[in-house]
Amino acid sequence: MEIIDGRPPSEIPPLFGFIKGARIRVVGVIKGDVNEQTVLVPKDSPIRSIADLKGKRVGYVRATTTQYYLTRMLAEVGLSFADIEAINLSVPDGAAAFRTGQLDAWAIYGYSVPLAQTSVGARVLKRANGYLSGNYLFFASPEAIADPQRHAAIADFFARLQKAFAWRQANPERYATALAAEIGVPVEAVLALLRNESQVRRLVPVDDAAIRSQQDVADTFHKAGVIERPVDVRPLWDGSFAAALSG
Repeated sequence: MEIIDGRPPSEIPPLFGFIKGARIRVVGVIKGDVNEQTVLVPKDSPIRSIADLKGKRVGYVRATTTQYYLTRMLAEVGLSFADIEAINLSVPDGAAAFRTGQLDAWAIYGYSVPLAQTSVGARVLKRANGYLSGNYLFFASPEAIADPQRHAAIADFFARLQKAFAWRQANPERYATALAAEIGVPVEAVLALLRNESQVRRLVPVDDAAIRSQQDVADTFHKAGVIERPVDVRPLWDGSFAAALSG
């Protein structure tokens, strides 16, 4: 499982893994920022609304939050992916395409947002706040959950991560300095995201609201034709770490 900046993937990668038969169970939820998830346009672009994306070249990252919030934003104005020239790009390729004028808009997340703003003057067309839950999911194999020693190790990891998030909240400048050096981005890019967070990052147990949120994602993707059949996500979730995460 990929973890970036102490945060695991969104609701979407485990959904696609589940559909393909991956042996995983969601065991914990990080409540995190969604303001960092945006649709960007070039600084001099005439595009002023999501409706203006019709017929335009729009970069996104398939099977991520960008595909989900872009789907919802387009549907809200009566459009779909069929109405735009949707281009699936990795984050580095998307950055290069946006920087060189090959994209009319770019649905993207994370440090790419402040970096695009500072390097080429990108303008935020629309943020994903209100479209995304901000849920980022930790998942484990059923075998690890069932094994007492490995179950205890996961619980211990969660306890350490909760302490780390508390330190992050209390020491934003020190955190930004350390993280910037580790991942090779300017300190100011990290601080820009921290200052604009939609909610304080915290680690919480699995609950019904989180399950419903991922179900909404699955239903949205099914309606949009991204996944072929309806999916009940409830078997993907495991609440056995509730005590550890509630402490």
